Amino acid sequence: MRYLTFALAKGRLAKKTLALLEQIGITCEEMKDPDTRKLIFVNEELKMKFFLSKATDVPTYVEYGAADIGVVGKDTILEEGRNLYEVMDLGFGKCHMCVCGPASARELLKKNEIIRVASKYPVIAKDYFNNRKHQTVEIIKLNGSVELAPIVGLSEVIVDIVETGSTLRENGLEVLEEICPLSARMVVNQVSLKMDNERIHKLLEDLNRLIKEENK
Repeated sequence: MRYLTFALAKGRLAKKTLALLEQIGITCEEMKDPDTRKLIFVNEELKMKFFLSKATDVPTYVEYGAADIGVVGKDTILEEGRNLYEVMDLGFGKCHMCVCGPASARELLKKNEIIRVASKYPVIAKDYFNNRKHQTVEIIKLNGSVELAPIVGLSEVIVDIVETGSTLRENGLEVLEEICPLSARMVVNQVSLKMDNERIHKLLEDLNRLIKEENK
């Protein structure tokens, strides 16, 4: 039997995913060692491998078959635009992708004027403004705190993930428009789904049952 390989986005997402998998009997004791320098973790009994990666790399590993299954945020899936199957919403890591800015920018969004939009997510921002709003905008890609952009006059608005909105409020900004809801999703390599259909479907069924029970 071949190994089923999981790519998990480092941090909170990986921890929650492993806790979820543990509830359906999929464990990986090696990963619990805080001092380990290992990159690949194996459960020989279940013929499963796990590795942690930067969130933005998870869809790439899955598309190219280096991982059969990945767990990553919907924002990363949309931004990376990789060829894979999104098979399940795991229901945690919930937040929203939004257009944010000072209250005064609300009028600019209504008038369909050409404005500058700063974002860590240029693909999502471009798709929203060009294809859904049919508004011409200049997208500025930033890697750090995008909230700075409208404050220092780099852009009129930003497109960013909003969880509680407290950072926005502290800086005199607010949510102006909501683009889409986000959460942790499970993605599967297209070939793996055909080759290991039975094992993957069993995994999805078990997870589905567990999530439904938890939501009752």
